[in-house]
Order: sequence, then structure tokens, then C-alpha cells
Amino acid sequence: MTVTKSTVSLFVFFLLFFLLSSSANALPSFARQTGFACSACHVQSFGPNLTSVGRNFKLNGYTQTDGKNNNIIPLSGMIRGSYTHTQEAQAGGAAPRFSKNDNGTIDEAAIFLAGRLTSKVGAFIEGTYDGVENIGVLDNTDIRFADHADVAGQKVVFGLTANNNPTVTDLWNTTPTWGFPWSSSPLAPTQSAANLIESLGSQVIGATAYMMLNDMLYIEAGGYTSLPKNAQKGISVFDAEQARLSGGAPYWRIALQKDWSGHYGAVGAYGLHGDVNPQRITGAGTDRYDDFGFDLTYQYLANPVHIYEFTATYLRENRNMNASSALGFADKLKSNLDTVRIRTGYTFQQTYGLNLFYNQTTGTADTVIYSFGDPISGSRTGNPLSQAFIAEISYTPFGKTNTSVMSTFVNLRLAAQYVHNFKFNGSVHNYDGLGRNAVNNDAFYLNGWLAF
Repeated sequence: MTVTKSTVSLFVFFLLFFLLSSSANALPSFARQTGFACSACHVQSFGPNLTSVGRNFKLNGYTQTDGKNNNIIPLSGMIRGSYTHTQEAQAGGAAPRFSKNDNGTIDEAAIFLAGRLTSKVGAFIEGTYDGVENIGVLDNTDIRFADHADVAGQKVVFGLTANNNPTVTDLWNTTPTWGFPWSSSPLAPTQSAANLIESLGSQVIGATAYMMLNDMLYIEAGGYTSLPKNAQKGISVFDAEQARLSGGAPYWRIALQKDWSGHYGAVGAYGLHGDVNPQRITGAGTDRYDDFGFDLTYQYLANPVHIYEFTATYLRENRNMNASSALGFADKLKSNLDTVRIRTGYTFQQTYGLNLFYNQTTGTADTVIYSFGDPISGSRTGNPLSQAFIAEISYTPFGKTNTSVMSTFVNLRLAAQYVHNFKFNGSVHNYDGLGRNAVNNDAFYLNGWLAF
């Protein structure tokens, strides 16, 4: 197993920080601000998966407080380490500085400014060190203004958000930013095909306005544009080959939700329209992407001893590749991509979790876009078809109360995940044209996720 020197050094640094910091400075900022236990806002007491209380806290701009710690800067930290084994080794190494298989790494370490800034303004700002890429980046950022009003007897929560990723503002765990898996191996092969809406994180800046009517109807709309080249370099997200939005890209979201007798349900739709300069090249026109999705959430929350969940998402992308076709970056002028994601979850005593997840991507074959002939990441057929199943078990020992020292000082999630690939980049067998099979990319991923 390969563990780099920088991985060890970073782990030791955070371990010492964790052991030597005073409890007042090391409290997870949201729990410190609200006085809530982590289990009030998060299913399994940890991570992105929200309860109704957690969704309401985000909707109201991260500003809810118990009034006791309003003068403390809302800082938190996080570190996640992991071990990855793939069924077949990856020639040349899983990533630069790593061996072909059986790698240990610090996936990421992050510092958050997360919580109430004023009575109506709050923020979630994440600065992340990527232990595989060995760089620091400005990660998910969501700065909000939120307020309430009564309009003709109707209860309205409304707000504005400045952010750097379409769907980072979303209240549900069905859209790309906060969807399952909440942690995945950075050293296992992943399918080549991806939608525009899930590929823009940290590269863009945008603003949206939103409202929730009578705790039932949610509407959000706004737009995004690519950050300037120098700004992207400054936050370590610049890539000369990544697509660049030409002008603004409008984004919209609508959802209906209902809480009743311990049951929670929501259905919704969302979308993004973007004109894109492929590989940042201007003068050849633009490609046009239209993404639209539908999603469903069900949670049984009446009994915290037994929590059941079901989520589903369908995302469609229509592409008009005018510029890419002219430049030789695409074989087909028009194409599409369809993604289906389904998850069932069970949580026992807000401590033990089981998640089963199915992901399928289909679409128009294109031997140029999908890298014909590239080892591991390529596609012999140029077909984006991929099908995978994930089973994950997890354990969160803390976060059920706000009274014990450990529960207010730190939170921890341990997880074991297995990924099985039915099809990968278009085929079951010899998918890359160099003899690699879909099942060779099956991965066992063991990780520990510490928040403080």
C-alpha cells in the first residue's frame, strides 16, 4: 500500500490540532451556533444528508441561533482519509505519486467559514486541500441573505445567494452537488461521461433568488458565468482543456414538499442552459447544452431509531456541438446524455447506516468525445453507457446529543463502500479496446471522515 509523505505529514498535523485545540475553538460551527445535536439536522448525525430541520436551517440562510455564541467566528474543519483497492491494478499508477493499487491517502482536508454572519446573512465557504492532486482550492461556496414575510396571509421565506456551483444551493440530496455517494474514491476509475451542470463546480460564479411559499412550494432562479482565467488560477481550478461558459448560463429550480406525521416527501425539477466555448477556444462559435432533471425524495423520520429513505433523479442533457464539430472535438453535431440515479437508505439509531445506490448513464455514441483508444478512461465503442451499483455501510459514533464532551467537540463517520460496474464506458468486456473489462474497475473504498 502506498502512503505518501505529504499524506502522513498532513494527518499528523490535523491529529495534533485535534488533540491540542480547546473545545471552544473546535466545535462544529453549525452545532455550536444552534445548540442542536448533529442528529437534528443530519440523517445519521453527519454529512450532507439533511432532515427537515437541516433543510429549513439552510433555507433561512444558516442564521438560526440559540443566542449563546453569536460573537464567535463560525469556523470548522474537516479531514477525510481513505484506502482504495480496485479489482485490477491501474497501469502507470492510480494517480501521479500513487501506486497501481492498494493506496492510502488523505482525500481532502478543509476549513469552513460556515454559519451566521448577521441576523439575515449566513455563509457556507469551504477551502479544501486535495490530497490526490496536492493542491488547495476554493470549494463549495454559498453566501446567503434570507428573510421572512407574510403576503396576503401566506408565509414566505425569500432570499438571495451568491455561490460558485449550480445546485450547491439546493435543499435536497438528489442534485449533483449533494447527491450520493457523499464520499467516493479519488483513486478508482470513473466513467468518462458527465453533464454540464455537474461539471462547473468552483469554475463559475453566480447568483440566484429563491422563495419558499407556505413551507410547500420552492422556486429558485438565477445564472452563472465562468470565472476569469486568472481568478481560476488563483483558486487552483484552471484547466486549459475545460469548457468555458460564453456569457451567462441561466439556472432554475422548482419543488413541492410536504411533511406529515413523520413522513417527508418532495418532487421537483431543475435545469441549466449554457453556451460553451470548447477548450476555451473562441472564434469557432459555441456548443449549446440544455440540462433538465426531475427528482424525488421520501424520508420516514417519525422514529429516529429507524429512518428509511428513497431518492431518485433523472437528468437529461441535449447538446448541439456546433463549435466542437467544427474544431474536430466531436464526431456528432447533435447528441444527448441521460442519467438515472436511485438510492435507498436505512439508518438505525442515527448511528448505523446502509445505502444501496444504482447509477446509469446512456447517450449518443461519439468516439471523439469519449476518447477512443485511451487506456482505462477510454471507450472502444465511443458509447457513454455505464451502469454501476454501490453498497455502503457506515458508522457515526457521535452527534446524537449536545451534552457530552465528545459530541460537542468532534464528529466522525466511518464507511466501507463497494462499487460494482456492470458496464463501463460502453461495454462489459474490453471496453477501452486494450483488454480492460468493466468489472476490473470494481472498487473497495474504506474511509474515515472527521469534522471538528
